[in-house]
Amino acid sequence: MSLRYDVNISLLFNELPLLQRPAAAKAQGFDVIESWWPFAEPVPDSREVDAFVTAISDAGVRLEALNFYGGDMPAGDRGVLSIPSRTSEFRDSVDILASIAAQTGCSLFNALYGVRVDGVSPERQDEVAVENLSFAAEAVAPIGGSVLLEPLASGENGAYPLTGPDQILAVIDRVRDASGAGNVRLLADFYHLTRNGFDWRKIVDEYLPYVGHVQIADAPGRHQPGTGEIDYAALFAALEENAYEGCVGLEYRPEGSTEESLSWLPRESRGENGAFA
Repeated sequence: MSLRYDVNISLLFNELPLLQRPAAAKAQGFDVIESWWPFAEPVPDSREVDAFVTAISDAGVRLEALNFYGGDMPAGDRGVLSIPSRTSEFRDSVDILASIAAQTGCSLFNALYGVRVDGVSPERQDEVAVENLSFAAEAVAPIGGSVLLEPLASGENGAYPLTGPDQILAVIDRVRDASGAGNVRLLADFYHLTRNGFDWRKIVDEYLPYVGHVQIADAPGRHQPGTGEIDYAALFAALEENAYEGCVGLEYRPEGSTEESLSWLPRESRGENGAFA
């Protein structure tokens, strides 16, 4: 079995406006893309949604994964689902996400947990997170969707409380206990996990059955493979040996141009049926 790759258009091809990036990904040999929430608001104008979906369709690429609304990321937000005052924002965005999924076939949806906020106890935030994750899981279940939950790198993402896989699995268990939802999965981003001191071998060996999606960037730096300390050739081989069936999402900040940053991945390996060589 050969690994399949998708490219995150929120970080790569950022030399171009967002709506031109699906076509740019296709021009570089990719058949599959993923994206963060592509709008400034939880409920964008319908014309914005239509333009995003049309850009994907016209480019001839498939949308593999999409983030739920996560707030103002440049301002420090890292999701809103655990913040009681922002529940309506999160839930209002779910209908938009479901509409995009229905039109594109996307089935993986990343839900950033949210940072700790003053004036609300961590216990209350965790309760709200379970309620909202249950809501999201139920909303995407009819289309065969999975909600993804990821640890983020400490020191780079404010007071984000989930930094390791065991914490993610504990949340998943609480969601299952609360609502019976079985479609919440671990997103294994090997940049964040490595920055938090986790050995990628341990993640592959012990947690892969719980993983719904994989993302990569080298560490430190969060640039393309080969710019940091992660042995990605060995990691990819381990994923293959352990029969990982999903896409590997390229979610890094290109060092140099996006095209230059892709030189590590042969063009013939970038399509749906490619094989890393």
